[in-house]
Amino acid sequence: MEGGDNILRVSSSNIWRNSGREVFSTSFHDEDDEDALKWAALEKLPTYRRIRRGILTEEPGHAREIDIKSLGVMERKNLLERLVKIAEDDNEKFLLKLKKRIDRVGIDLPTIEVRFEHLNVDAEAYVGGRALPTILNFSINFFEGFLNYLHVLPSRKKPLSILHDVSGIINPGRMTLLLGPPSSGKTSLLLALGGKLDSDLKVSGKVTYNGHGMNEYVPQRTSAYISQHDLHIGELTCERNTGFLSKMSRDMLTELARREKEANIKPDPDLDIYMKAVSLEGQMASVVTDYVLKILGLEVCADTMVGDEMVRGISGGQKKRVTIGEMLVGPARALFMDEISTGLDSSTTYQIVNSIKQFIHILQGTAVISLLQPAPETYDLFDDIILLSDGQIVYEGPCENVLEFFEYMGFKCPERKGVTDFLQEVTSKKDQEQYWAKRDVPYNFSFHIGQKLGDELAVPFDKAKSHPAALTTKKYGVSKKELLKALASREYLLMKRNSFVYIFKFTQLIIIALIAMTVFLRTEMPKKTTADGTVFMGALFYSIMLIMFNGYAELAMTILKLPTFYKQRDLLFFPAWAYSLPTWILKIPITFVEVVIWVFITYYVIGFDPNVGRLFKMYLLLLFINQMASGLFRLIGALGRNMIVANTFGSFALLGVLVLGGFILSRENIKKWWIWGYWASPLMYVQNSIAVNEFLGSSWRHVPANSTESLGVIVLKSRGLFPEAYWYWIGVGASIGYIFLFNSLFTLALAYLNQRGDEIQRSASSTSVTSRAGSVSEVSQKKKRGMILPFEPLSITFDDVRYAVDMPQEMKAQGIPEDRLELLKGVSGAFRPGVLTTLMGVSGAGKTTLMDVLAGRKTGGYIEGRITISGYPKKQETFTRVAGYCEQTDIHSPHVTVYESLQYSAWLRLSLDVDSASKKMLVDEVMELVELTPLKEALVGLPGVNGLSTEQRKRLTIAVELIANPSIIFMDEPTSGLDARAAAIVMRTVRNTVDTGRTVVCTIHQPSIDIFDAFDELFLLKRGGEEIYVGPLGRHSAHLIEYFEGINGISKIKAGYNPATWMLEVTSAAQESALGVNFAEVYKNSDLYRRNKDLIKDLSTPPPGSKDIYFPTQYSQAFFIQCMACLWKQHLSYWRNPPYNAVRFLFTTCIALLLGTIFWDLGSKRETQQDIFNAMGSMYVAVLFLGIQNAGSVQPVVAIERIVFYRERAAGMYSALPYAFGQVVIELPYIFVQTLIYGVIVYAMIGFEWTVAKFLWYLFLCTSPCYTSLSTG
Repeated sequence: MEGGDNILRVSSSNIWRNSGREVFSTSFHDEDDEDALKWAALEKLPTYRRIRRGILTEEPGHAREIDIKSLGVMERKNLLERLVKIAEDDNEKFLLKLKKRIDRVGIDLPTIEVRFEHLNVDAEAYVGGRALPTILNFSINFFEGFLNYLHVLPSRKKPLSILHDVSGIINPGRMTLLLGPPSSGKTSLLLALGGKLDSDLKVSGKVTYNGHGMNEYVPQRTSAYISQHDLHIGELTCERNTGFLSKMSRDMLTELARREKEANIKPDPDLDIYMKAVSLEGQMASVVTDYVLKILGLEVCADTMVGDEMVRGISGGQKKRVTIGEMLVGPARALFMDEISTGLDSSTTYQIVNSIKQFIHILQGTAVISLLQPAPETYDLFDDIILLSDGQIVYEGPCENVLEFFEYMGFKCPERKGVTDFLQEVTSKKDQEQYWAKRDVPYNFSFHIGQKLGDELAVPFDKAKSHPAALTTKKYGVSKKELLKALASREYLLMKRNSFVYIFKFTQLIIIALIAMTVFLRTEMPKKTTADGTVFMGALFYSIMLIMFNGYAELAMTILKLPTFYKQRDLLFFPAWAYSLPTWILKIPITFVEVVIWVFITYYVIGFDPNVGRLFKMYLLLLFINQMASGLFRLIGALGRNMIVANTFGSFALLGVLVLGGFILSRENIKKWWIWGYWASPLMYVQNSIAVNEFLGSSWRHVPANSTESLGVIVLKSRGLFPEAYWYWIGVGASIGYIFLFNSLFTLALAYLNQRGDEIQRSASSTSVTSRAGSVSEVSQKKKRGMILPFEPLSITFDDVRYAVDMPQEMKAQGIPEDRLELLKGVSGAFRPGVLTTLMGVSGAGKTTLMDVLAGRKTGGYIEGRITISGYPKKQETFTRVAGYCEQTDIHSPHVTVYESLQYSAWLRLSLDVDSASKKMLVDEVMELVELTPLKEALVGLPGVNGLSTEQRKRLTIAVELIANPSIIFMDEPTSGLDARAAAIVMRTVRNTVDTGRTVVCTIHQPSIDIFDAFDELFLLKRGGEEIYVGPLGRHSAHLIEYFEGINGISKIKAGYNPATWMLEVTSAAQESALGVNFAEVYKNSDLYRRNKDLIKDLSTPPPGSKDIYFPTQYSQAFFIQCMACLWKQHLSYWRNPPYNAVRFLFTTCIALLLGTIFWDLGSKRETQQDIFNAMGSMYVAVLFLGIQNAGSVQPVVAIERIVFYRERAAGMYSALPYAFGQVVIELPYIFVQTLIYGVIVYAMIGFEWTVAKFLWYLFLCTSPCYTSLSTG
């Protein structure tokens, strides 16, 4: 099915014919006469037309012939419903029918064998203190890198081995599991196999597909690498994000149809339509997309926006499924999937992996899948396993032999221990000893004991056996026309989804136009003198600037879409030109509206020349100016690839264009070494063109006294502009030329530049391959000194809690009459001290929602019900002081170290009576407890970009909350994104915390048997927000199993099966439907429910002699300490952010030198009015561009810290004012240095009068607007 349209174009009969098999005949004599006649008529058509027609049977006895290309949405959905009604049950049957149809006419499917031999991947990076990105290190590294390039100095970077001499074979038709701890090299191996390794890495060895090197085919379309990071355009729906579709080879379908005709075989009509639809181009939302959405469980949210930080969308688990689906619809037959289970519950993971297994086994695909915590039943789906540790293969071979292999080596897997958990720990030096089984032999650490594949690798793959359609040589899957059409459709949809931006721009233009009309009012603007002309020249310049900078939004919108663009470009979804053309052309109508608003509102009110022809000429020119500016900003975005860099260097480019444009500095005053810049500036042509259009008009033709030229010509000459009428058309032509130039360069930048290195590489300081944490025995022996600070054990009860939100408009449009959508439907429960409770349920059951409601994190919606803390009504202002909340998303300041993060939390969250020594002891103890001590000096970094790995970040999130010494702790998915060993470390941390007498509640998706056994009680929700089991688990989950096995129709749990997975499977919606029961009703009629109600009643009454929680102040620390703490963290964040501060200083130096050379010695000239204008222009430019640059570049910095601020404020660490104080005060020294650099250079080069007072006033007048602009940003 997935062979793709990208096959070698040789004779179809040669490609698809299997000479070793006889084609047999089958006839159908019992078919309905009418259907038979329709099929016979279809068979008589030429092959080309026959593969575009099908027989659609929507109801029994109602068959009709259809054109496949015009298959409607509902017809497509009904067709798929008949083929795959329930994904779990029918997918395998569907694939078998597909394979049977192909097999019975003797067609071979293409297969791919992947080999990698002696593969080495190495990186170079700074280590230790040099790896910290401080401004000092940035400057040293910059100059050192330059000297390295000139071969003057040797590189100080240290080599780091990522993969070391790994070899192996991935066979088609077999599922291969890639297992290993974080930083073991899993992602690098998958990238190497998919041909997507970063060019900065040193790679040796070879990877071959069917014996062919990667230069002999297109690896990006032959294989698919599915990243662990979810990159999508938030404004698109799930269906749209799965976009660019696979196509079944038309050659294959043609050969299939020919052979079936010869053999008189009638295929299944629905299957026939499906296969033909897959082979046709032009179906953007094809049956393939619908099929993949169905097997991934995304049907329910197919029309829901994916969402991002600013747009509410689907859940994290659903985003992960969209990432998988995006690649499954492609043509690749080799799949390399990186940690695809993150954020998914175990049953969903099992379903997805099972669907992939069916495809691999039946259609002979090739798959390597990396998983972090595969449940035993998911592990059983795999045929082979590759076990990686520290960049080397420990074992590669069949799954059934892996335990036997380790037993031979002396290590035995205990009972009730998951195989994958055992495999992750047995390769760890710290954990290996506990599995040593040969008691009579002294234990020695054994490592890198992988099976030898030399015998198999010694026999090369016979290239003659490679199916010609297996390896793709065609770069793109569809024609250029279809690519352009698809991307234009997507861009148009994005514009509609971002309509607010355009409406806001229109509104902004109207408001500014109204203001401009009152500033440049015609009744106050005569046309009698040259000075009057100068005012009109200012109005024209203002119009140009406004129309130009109205396109500035293009810069941010371009950069925001770049990560997704790079991903899809590198996967060869489309070429750069197919992306850039719609981005440019579809925005042209927006330009028409913007310029109409400005010109037709302001033209006559300001009092420009009344000739209507000149009105439309001005409109035409401003139209081209807007398009030119939009192209320029898109180009700057594509070159910068980062908001800070693009804003900085974009401002620098604009400064050159503006200063040399002929308005701020007239042509006669431009120095000879910069005159080339004058002729290259697009603003010069625009300024001259618009001025000629106005000042050669009838209202400026009168000749002043003592002059022989009209007033308009005099004004033009006084400003150094050309007075000839043809300059209008020169300006129009130049604008059109620049439009094409900037958009062409934009396309080239997209095609040849890659994502910035600092965006995609990790720092070596935080991903040490050998930094393994302590063993179980070591941790259990540690004294928990830091966890014995005094605290009050508290319980939390909730009775009949309901939570609803306003009904989404999309659902109302589908005919749902209710005004509210209820997400929690009357749930009740109690969480007690010393009891570890897990909140579980399938994705969308409301686990996180319930936790947010209890923790007071829901700021919107409607909450009903009663919540008490140890019997007293919950008050949010005091609750934040006694509760901790570990969010699913690990949010931390990226530019501080692990130790500093904990130090900061302790400073602000512990009460005043805890002295500094106790705080330090607590920080050290918590770091040991969560096993972060080896990473003490590592920078936190940004998730998925640099810094800590996912599991290290998760442990830091827990540590930050433990520092606060809370009585109640909520943990949302504490093991999500972790491998089995890291999850065990985190759960040991959680268990140790509970044992101190705290109340801990965790949501969890896919616990292993070990992790599930660590919990005391379970709160189980079904989809829709109703509880179906609340109570104790018992030893080995005995109580839970007894409860569900007592319900009629529930199958018994198999021996050794994970109770958590079994529980989710037997309570699924499909099981409810099959058994005809409502598990929520069963629970509410049980003794367990009544016991819980009694418990809630008892705990909702305050114990005798107890008092309600009370604190004299809202925050733990005084206002001054909050300010100092916030300032301390901001200082560290700024010092370690060279892309912001170092680039800012570099920009300031460059802009100062640029302006100094442009305005050289103009400050000493005061003879003419133009000299004064020139001096004022230099000051205007300084204030304008330093201000704009600061306002623009600070926004991404604030955007990152703002998310951290929301978390810290919600945790009750400080109020908004101390945070604002720290953010504002930290800028003062940087702004002062910036203006000092600028002031000294510019003041000296321009030649202003050297007196102390005037120089200080100059610095002050530069600093104030810069700081004001920065605060505005």
